[in-house]
Amino acid sequence: MALVTTDILKEYLPEISGSGADTELSNLLDRVEATIARWLGFPAPDGSNTPTLAVSTYTLYIDSYWYENISVLQLPIKPVVTITSVHADPDRAYTSDTEVKSDEYDIDKQQGLLIIKPDTSTVGFTKSYRGNRVIGTFGFTLFHKDLIHAVCVYASHLYRAKSSQGKKSQSVRNATTTYSPNVIPDEVKQILYPYRASQVII
Repeated sequence: MALVTTDILKEYLPEISGSGADTELSNLLDRVEATIARWLGFPAPDGSNTPTLAVSTYTLYIDSYWYENISVLQLPIKPVVTITSVHADPDRAYTSDTEVKSDEYDIDKQQGLLIIKPDTSTVGFTKSYRGNRVIGTFGFTLFHKDLIHAVCVYASHLYRAKSSQGKKSQSVRNATTTYSPNVIPDEVKQILYPYRASQVII
């Protein structure tokens, strides 16, 4: 399900009135949001094969703690909405005795960090393949208005370029029109960069 509604997108497409194009716009929003989510580094959420920007549940497996700091775990996606459970288990059994309790760590939701509190019973996170398992909800809401703007700018760009799909230019009566490539516009990328996951290559 798309984060942005067709009514919001139509604010960027004043040439569209009524609901006749709603299905087409809804499908376009699904594709645009999946593209942006993938560009930000989001994997597909649990039970799905397609990345999404909307709040969803993820089971994340993380190989190591943050640099040489055993007390900090960098999550591969952000922002964090809620954390359901955390396990640090090099044996990958994720049993109750390897659980890091919720009162033993703080959450930096915007940066996607779990930080062990001082003087807790746990020794911290582990450095082993898939040793840290985190289950929680991540994603965006309509509160993130700059992200909504980015989605709508890209979606409206693609909608207006329907007739020129696959074309670089077109000549009519000795006049040549050059089309913009249908990639994520630089304006949109500038908005998205702060939301990009830490492991994504720039």
